[in-house]
Amino acid sequence: MALQSASGSDSSLGGVVTFITDFGTGAPYVGIMKGVMLSVAPWLRFVDISHEIAPQNIREGAFILATSWRYFPPGTVHLAVVDPGVGTARRPILLAGPDAFFVGPDNGLFGWVFGPPWEDYPAAGPRPLPEGWQAFVLNQPRFWRPDISRTFHGRDIFAPVAAHLAAGVRPDELGKPVGEVTALAWPRPQPAGRSALRGEVVYTDRFGNLVTNIPAKLVAPSARVEIAGHTILGLSPTYAEATGLAALVNSFGLLEVAVPGGSAARMLNAGPGTPVVVSPADG
Repeated sequence: MALQSASGSDSSLGGVVTFITDFGTGAPYVGIMKGVMLSVAPWLRFVDISHEIAPQNIREGAFILATSWRYFPPGTVHLAVVDPGVGTARRPILLAGPDAFFVGPDNGLFGWVFGPPWEDYPAAGPRPLPEGWQAFVLNQPRFWRPDISRTFHGRDIFAPVAAHLAAGVRPDELGKPVGEVTALAWPRPQPAGRSALRGEVVYTDRFGNLVTNIPAKLVAPSARVEIAGHTILGLSPTYAEATGLAALVNSFGLLEVAVPGGSAARMLNAGPGTPVVVSPADG
């Protein structure tokens, strides 16, 4: 049985589908998913944001998605699959916003897409949808592959749904409306004594840069930054202008600790969860 073609599809739409997974690039899973989607709509265009999410690390996938999706054209479909609960009762979901669509497991991957999580600090659990957003639990098997594996919903459910959506099928044809999605908690920086603020590392990139949960607006250029037994005085404006261990504001607007030409993560033996304290220079 072949996959059903998208009704009313039009190759001139030029549908864009992005990918975020923990599948890596050495396994066939991503290629298989693209093959499934091309079988539905051969004109689709794919952008691989990352397939190097740490295995089963939903939080990392949610962070990468939240910090990347706004840079794509309106109408882009974002397919995210970091799914340690595949085959269980976790819901397959489609989230529709004013400018984008999201398809994948409802396990926290999509709970931070409504705005930078360091602005509204979502709590863990069900998160009501903001105005202008809709969510649908995927319950229409006619838009899936005919044989559903309990271990590869990316291939059998999410990929074909994303393709049909990008090709023009309406979200309400693909699932049942629901009023919330699952969110992970974003850690809020906490007061730490006189005028100090305690945060933590939330993400480490491939350069070994340590991204914290502390927004730039809470950090003075002259601040003292303490991490893993080291103290950094003042912020560097760029990587190139830093000497040794440095603190700076990254492209997401968050405080980051880096070692130009090296790895702060290796140097400090630090990573997600490592405490970071910011205080005035004269504190």
